[in-house]
Amino acid sequence: MRNSDEEENGLLSKEEEMYQVWRRPCEWTACLQVRRCFSSLVNIEKVRVVEVGPRDGLQNESKFVPTERKVKLVEDLVDAGIGNVEVTSFVSPQWVPQLSDSAEVFSSVKKKPGVNYTVLVPNARGFETAKEVSARQIAVFAAASETFSKKNLNLSVSESLEKYKSICADALENGMKIRGYVSTVVRCPYEGEIKPERVADVAVSLLEMGCFEVSLGDTIGAATPGEVENLLKVVSERVPISKLAVHFHDTCGTALANVLVALQAGVHAVDSSVGGLGGCPYAPGAAGNLATEDLVYMLQGMGIDIGGIDLNRVAKLGHEMCKFLERPNGSKCGQAIYSSSKNSQT
Repeated sequence: MRNSDEEENGLLSKEEEMYQVWRRPCEWTACLQVRRCFSSLVNIEKVRVVEVGPRDGLQNESKFVPTERKVKLVEDLVDAGIGNVEVTSFVSPQWVPQLSDSAEVFSSVKKKPGVNYTVLVPNARGFETAKEVSARQIAVFAAASETFSKKNLNLSVSESLEKYKSICADALENGMKIRGYVSTVVRCPYEGEIKPERVADVAVSLLEMGCFEVSLGDTIGAATPGEVENLLKVVSERVPISKLAVHFHDTCGTALANVLVALQAGVHAVDSSVGGLGGCPYAPGAAGNLATEDLVYMLQGMGIDIGGIDLNRVAKLGHEMCKFLERPNGSKCGQAIYSSSKNSQT
């Protein structure tokens, strides 16, 4: 980073100049006075951002991303200050061709101390691969919808949870940390509305298996703030709010509003994907995830501590990956930054 003297003397590159307008509001709102203004809205000071782009973001993309590019994406995200990254999933290449190189990707990533590199393991075979590549943190997932579970895992909800018991027990014996996911927590593309009590049942089961945290996923991106408020109220009656995270897709444009409601409820961990990448092969019509750039911009603007995440660098990574995939940038913040760049060059 350049120092203030270099900025004042006009020694910034075009790209650095472009970012100044986006960086300054975040610096301004970091002051104590502004944080006090937001304290009545959200009474938390720190949020953990969990980057799921390399796995959940890429899994549904038809254009294959070369192994070295996937590795570089993970390493660049960490260099941008993100301390929690879901790297890949050890799933069958038959079902998710994009992740056919998952073991090579995870093994090739240069690990930094203090960073959590997570791999998703859908079954026992995937868990064996996780052990082979010395993964220290895994993620397991179940659905609150019976139909979605059968289409995704070819198992009922209870069968999937039973399968994970032995995997989680083995993981704990091997000193691994386990993160849990619950899919279709508000609506299912096949069953429609999902009762919060069903979500609570699955979340409790995952915690009892040893998960340190359970992320509640709005798989099709149709949840509204009122529904999220009710969901968290019901689930938190049985699960400590400190053990919950949220994972929103942005199909209907309500992801950030839903995050705000979750923060008001006391949630301290939010999943997001660089460039708004994402989708689910088993959830027709589901759009991408909440964009990391948009989440970072909002949280920094509220004065909430998210560590040393560099919005500028994350936005650049999102722009470059979306350009490679030949798809629109799913980040509103990213679009605005690069629109400004384009206008400044004309």
